[in-house]
Order: sequence, then C-alpha cells, then structure tokens
Amino acid sequence: QVQLVESGGGLAQPGESLRLSCVASGLTFSRYTMGWFRQAPGKEREFVAAIHWSAGFTDYAASVKGRFTISRDNGKNTVYLQMNSLKPEDTAAYFCAAGKLTTSRSNAYEYWGQGTQVTVSS
Repeated sequence: QVQLVESGGGLAQPGESLRLSCVASGLTFSRYTMGWFRQAPGKEREFVAAIHWSAGFTDYAASVKGRFTISRDNGKNTVYLQMNSLKPEDTAAYFCAAGKLTTSRSNAYEYWGQGTQVTVSS
C-alpha cells in the first residue's frame, strides 16, 4: 500500500521560511517523479514544484520560482519543499504526489498525500 505523509506545515509570518517533508512508502521511490501541489480555500489545486526521479530536473510554478526549492533524498524516500520569503498568498494546504511524468498536470500523478496546512499571516 502506497503512503505519502507530509509534515512541516504550520504558521509563519510573511518573509519567514518553512520546510515541508514528504515521506513515501510502498513504492520504489527512486523511480517516481515527486510533485508538490497546494490548494487554498475556495480555489482549485495548483502546481507548485516537481522533481524528476534522478533529481536532474526540476520545475516550478512562476509564483514560487526563486523562493521555493524542491529536493529529494532517494535514500530516505523523502521529498522536501524549502519555502523562503513566504507571502500570505502562499497560505494553502500543501500536498505531495508521486507519478511517472515530470509535469505540472495534477492528473498525471498516481499517488497523493493527505496534505499539510501552511498559513502565512502577521
């Protein structure tokens, strides 16, 4: 049974940083692209970042490029999202996902975590 478990969310002030983690089990982690998506209340789920299984390719949404960094440790079956210079508009539930394509399309990802809440507010 595949499980993706996110952690690291919480409350941050504008300009601060948070690091999200997602631990995967039940799949050959090193063979999967990992993605991060987010969903704010009343809005559709949106792509944040993705990293190829080899970690040789990453992709970011324009809204987070230069502030967020996705990385992975295949030895620990873990993908990270370092979020710097947080803004109130980053407030959302953040989900990690696993798939075979490095894409921003959510329907290309096969497995999803339950999400972790990030709130950015002063």
